[in-house]
Amino acid sequence: MNNCSNLFYLSSIACKLSECLSEKELTRLSADLVVLSDMLANILTHQDVIAPSPETVPSCMPDSQSDN
Repeated sequence: MNNCSNLFYLSSIACKLSECLSEKELTRLSADLVVLSDMLANILTHQDVIAPSPETVPSCMPDSQSDN
């Protein structure tokens, strides 16, 4: 239950926004926040899973891509 305060704050923000914005504005903001959330999740996944850390790169792989 450590995140209950976060839920309270998010709920309060949502209620206040619904009082200040039109339905069309809320729809657009909601869609934009979903996209932002997905992009952040993608970046974190790429950093943690997809992008190899220096320790996991095989030693036969060159450090640079020079064709000299």
